[in-house]
Amino acid sequence: MLRCLHAAVAVFLASSALGAETLTVAVFPKLDEAVRLVLPAWNQRHPDVPIRLMVLGYADHHNRLATQLAGTANVPDVVGIETSYLGRFKAAGVLENLAASPYLAGQLQPRFVHYAFAQTTEADGRILALPADIGPGTLFYRKDLFDRCGIQESGLTDSWAGLLAAGRKLKAKTGAYLVANPRELKELYLHATLKEGEGLYFDQNGKSLVESDRFVQAFELARAARKAGIDARINTWTNEWAAMLRNGKIAIVPSGSWFAGPLASWIAPSTAGHWRVTDLPVRGNAAWGGSFYAIPKQAGHKALAWELIQLLTDRNNQLNALRAPALQAFPALNDAQQDPIFDSPMSFFGGQTALQVWRHAAQATPATHLDRNDPVAVDLVDAALDSVLVGGKDIRAALAKARAQIELRTQR
Repeated sequence: MLRCLHAAVAVFLASSALGAETLTVAVFPKLDEAVRLVLPAWNQRHPDVPIRLMVLGYADHHNRLATQLAGTANVPDVVGIETSYLGRFKAAGVLENLAASPYLAGQLQPRFVHYAFAQTTEADGRILALPADIGPGTLFYRKDLFDRCGIQESGLTDSWAGLLAAGRKLKAKTGAYLVANPRELKELYLHATLKEGEGLYFDQNGKSLVESDRFVQAFELARAARKAGIDARINTWTNEWAAMLRNGKIAIVPSGSWFAGPLASWIAPSTAGHWRVTDLPVRGNAAWGGSFYAIPKQAGHKALAWELIQLLTDRNNQLNALRAPALQAFPALNDAQQDPIFDSPMSFFGGQTALQVWRHAAQATPATHLDRNDPVAVDLVDAALDSVLVGGKDIRAALAKARAQIELRTQR
């Protein structure tokens, strides 16, 4: 999940003058950096076909894309889509079927991590995108803070009750908070307990799952954290949150492996050596973000678009995107994950071979269902949790209201 806030950017990327053909690529940050990495190779192949790169912030990009792909004008040739929006675009019927000739992308399936390729594939065999990068779920934690409390890594991962107990001890001993907000623990539980074929918010038939036991238990975990006073009561991705990460006031961040890039490059570079990564609690494995490339049905240069996507997803370029310090995009290709770089210690994580942790997680992650209405459910479920944490609402009543709102918004 390569995200950050950017203003709209449109720039021609080529060494030559504009030719008769221009390939338009629409992405969100920092996926644009991955595209820039392949420009030398692209310009060698096609010096007369410049790439016009269109970049918008994460949410704005996907909203604009929905409008563009619904029409016939200004349709990009290649589009980047983040995991949580992929279900929406797959269901809209606006993406080219890459399983068909001349693409025959089904031949590429063995090359990609199981769960990532499955997310692009429909039940009828259509393949609507190729994975660009993946985000194996992981727990980032401040080893120095937990060492001061005598808490081992297993204390964070063996059980959910143990994780809360570690948070209480941490707060008492150091004054640091376990997490920024209980929403993180809710998301952690929802992701870590998913099984093969299940959906995060909806089942395979589009039925809402938010009143299931999984959601009740996730809300109970979040409420217990709030009652214990072990969350900082701030929102993630704010200046205050970043400052608390830099100052050692927040001890864990559950996220995808992609978070390593922002954490080390601009959120908290001064904390190098203090962080470690580990598996999700109770041996859970989950897809937590990721990016895909697709070709719109209305694209004007499909052959060139497919050639660029293959270039973007080949082994060398996926490894280049992994090596880029501010990007550190985890490769979706199985053979890329066998590169010697995976044996290298990462100084930011105190010499830990973190890439091996993420590789193991990626290979063990189940393929889960992506629904077109996942983005709608996210906001309504978060609002339901707030009504529990702030307003004291009963958990089951809050989830029942969320389900009703989801069905109203999605007409299901």
